[in-house]
Amino acid sequence: MRFDFTDLRLFLAVADAGSITHGAADVGLSLAAASDRLREMEATGQVRLLERGRRGVTLTEAGEALSHHAREILHQAALMRGELGRYAKGIRASIRVVANTAAIVEVLPTRLSPWLAAHPQVDVDLRERQSHEIARSIAAGFADIGILSDAAVNEELLLKPFAVSKLVVVSAQTHSLAAEKEVRFSDLTEEYFVGLEGGALQDHIDVQADRLGVKLRYRIRLRTFESICSAASDGVGVAIVPETVARRCKRTFPISITPVKDAWARRQLSVCVAASLDLTPTARDLFDHLTSV
Repeated sequence: MRFDFTDLRLFLAVADAGSITHGAADVGLSLAAASDRLREMEATGQVRLLERGRRGVTLTEAGEALSHHAREILHQAALMRGELGRYAKGIRASIRVVANTAAIVEVLPTRLSPWLAAHPQVDVDLRERQSHEIARSIAAGFADIGILSDAAVNEELLLKPFAVSKLVVVSAQTHSLAAEKEVRFSDLTEEYFVGLEGGALQDHIDVQADRLGVKLRYRIRLRTFESICSAASDGVGVAIVPETVARRCKRTFPISITPVKDAWARRQLSVCVAASLDLTPTARDLFDHLTSV
């Protein structure tokens, strides 16, 4: 079997995403090119690596074995680049970071920027995921560093505190919520919502609605928190956003901010790495930076 690094990265990306389409996008390949590579890998080894279904793909027993060795090979290659990077100029390192929406929009950019400025030879491949997906990705070695809610932690992860994230409801200042000190999510189910077009936070909110057995009524879904807060200020609907985002947008838009009382709306965020894998020196330096601020 002759698999190159691109084959192995693609296979791990597909395994992580549970989707050939999403895995191909993660490694910068077209769907057609990715499908051809995966078929060639199976044909070369004369073995089925993936079970393809309507809801995505899962690994066969052979695929699980390949996944294990692919992680080890790519991890050793990363360690090699890290060691050589101490002596050779021009060798670039890349660190794979997966984080939930709250971390990405609230804290991570300001924490990352000074570190990246001090390490010009290092690139960060940042992906947004739900916390339970982050836990799985880090434990399986699909990514180097994760930032997630403590609700998703498990014994396979080494964790350090990062930040506290709170979710709030934003609405027009004329809305009845403006007079409330806090609100339960179950009291919002009859409201019309302005939502995000996609992302881990939106998925998290929809999961909470599913647990109540309701389907939220979205008047529109928008791409940015700023556009959501603008629409909410005009009375289009209410929206659930991180508190830091709401405070920032309040400087521009006439919105009311009401804390969400439910426990899931207040989350301790932690930085995590796999307990069983050694980090490259560069990734270890970033992990220490993120947990020391």
